[in-house]
Amino acid sequence: MISSRWIGKRKPYWDRLGLILEKTGRRGLSVLTYSELSELGLLYRQIAADLASVREDPLSRPWAGYLNQLLARAHNLIYMGRTAHPWSILDFYRREFPRVFRRTWKYTALAFMLFIAGAIAGFLATLGDPALQRFFLGPQMSASIDRREMWTHSVLTIKPLASSAIMTNNLTVSFTMFAAGIVGGVATVFLLALNGVLIGVIGAACWQAGMSLQLWSFVAPHGILELPAIFIAGGGGLLLARGLLFPGELPRRESVSFYGGQGVRLALGIIPLLLVAGVLEGFFSPSSLPVAAKFACSAAAGGLLFLYLRSSQESEVESQESSSREA
Repeated sequence: MISSRWIGKRKPYWDRLGLILEKTGRRGLSVLTYSELSELGLLYRQIAADLASVREDPLSRPWAGYLNQLLARAHNLIYMGRTAHPWSILDFYRREFPRVFRRTWKYTALAFMLFIAGAIAGFLATLGDPALQRFFLGPQMSASIDRREMWTHSVLTIKPLASSAIMTNNLTVSFTMFAAGIVGGVATVFLLALNGVLIGVIGAACWQAGMSLQLWSFVAPHGILELPAIFIAGGGGLLLARGLLFPGELPRRESVSFYGGQGVRLALGIIPLLLVAGVLEGFFSPSSLPVAAKFACSAAAGGLLFLYLRSSQESEVESQESSSREA
């Protein structure tokens, strides 16, 4: 168990790292003297060891959260201070994005729950009042469902253009969902719930028309990537709102910069997912391939996404253990 005496002994070092971080402000490492740069590196390693110790004590979780935030700010400062190289973008997608996702997965989970709540509400409301189908989906799509026909046949005739338009739309929706967090997260919550309502209305309409298999076999191949990407972008927007509304011990400007920085990484990280999803939605999902092949594609894409988001977890643990040994 971590004693209050140990915390009292270590806290001046934590406060010192906080002061160094505040000094850098927006100007970065250039404002620090040589001795302060050396001190920054030493404190970073020592506090990484402190965090490893605090995490072992369930009663010290508040301190663990504080130290994790402090180290993340220091890591961002040190990382941003490095000279960029051509392989940095590959390193971002290989390590940084999965790492940030795992640190902030609770915000993605919250975005998912908001979407699901909207989907359930839309599904049940449409079953109770079929007129909602025409209100949300419009007369053309509703007429197609009434004829027991999928509305995706138009995609097949213009595959390249449709795929490009789908990618553009998905990127626009996702970045809007993230940026909407700057107004306190209200717009992000609304967009997540609205998208959930729409999928719920479509699901109810197709279920009533006996087209559920057709619908979900169309959605599955690209949706397994597109929907998680939207949830991650929504989580980024909620992170931005958290920094704005609940700065905690940080000044509000630094809080927005810290949490917003994590949100930006999430928003940038989903770009490849949306590009692949756009290709699948334009070429594979509306094709006449067997339903089993489409669900198999969905399972394979989902498995690869899961493995990718866990890809750097082992190396991250090794890095933390290395930092602890060095300290």
